[in-house]
Amino acid sequence: MSTVTAGPGGLDAAAPPARPSAVTPKDLARSTAARRRRSAKLRIWVGSICVALVVLPVTLASVLPIPGPDEQSLSLRRLPPLTGGHLFGTDQLGRDLLSRILHGGQVSLTVGVLAIVVSGVIGLAAGATAGFFGGWVDNMVSRLLEAQLSLPLLLMLLLVVALFGPSIPVITFVIAIAQWPEVARLTRSLVLVEREKPYVAAARVLGLHRVTILVRHVLPNVVKQATLVILLLLAQAVLLESALSYLGAGPQRPFATWGRIISDGQDYITTSWWLVTLPGLVIVLLVVGVNLLGDGLRDRVRRRKAR
Repeated sequence: MSTVTAGPGGLDAAAPPARPSAVTPKDLARSTAARRRRSAKLRIWVGSICVALVVLPVTLASVLPIPGPDEQSLSLRRLPPLTGGHLFGTDQLGRDLLSRILHGGQVSLTVGVLAIVVSGVIGLAAGATAGFFGGWVDNMVSRLLEAQLSLPLLLMLLLVVALFGPSIPVITFVIAIAQWPEVARLTRSLVLVEREKPYVAAARVLGLHRVTILVRHVLPNVVKQATLVILLLLAQAVLLESALSYLGAGPQRPFATWGRIISDGQDYITTSWWLVTLPGLVIVLLVVGVNLLGDGLRDRVRRRKAR
């Protein structure tokens, strides 16, 4: 609605119309913010598809019309992919490679998911406590983080597995202990920022206990960003479990894991390439998908928080 003003001679005149903006929708679409938004959306979609291509078949492995992972037929040894009704071919004992990859993925993903849950809980608790209370608590947690980060990761895992045995609970706990420092460091830095904000000071003035402030007010504001880091640790957990299985320190038989499948097929890599290549591609697809999904979600959360 135009504004009426008094012009010269007492006459009322309408105000001049506003000038149109020089920034067009095409310019907005080419802006850096728009490109980042499209890039984050693309990474989320591509990452979700890659993860779904691995996780869904692994989850449904028991109901899919495929042979059992341990069914042997020596007359069908090392069949190439798409031969004799075997989509991924067979291994050196005539076992269906696709079935072994899918059932092995159940073990690898179970270990990975349990490991990041345990490491996430430990890291969130330790990092939040150190960042909020400070003092000797912060010093103790920080020194413990520095001590663990200074140790060779894989050698430490192999040592613990050698001492306590290569069972699934031991390997899960070992990987969780190896990963909690990353969650704790991020949570500590986030809590250090949150504890200086006005709402924390207001809660202290109202007489709330420090533990109540931390649990009910500070943690809900940092848990979303920490969860994204925990999601990214899933790829690392799967790689660590595969590395341990490849070295013979993973879950023992009859469990078929991705690392052991690659280890069993490495002697035939020059004549039966699919025994190593196809399990490796499945691992790569999952790791790339998790990383893309986590990066896209992290950029989206940062952009929303910046608003």
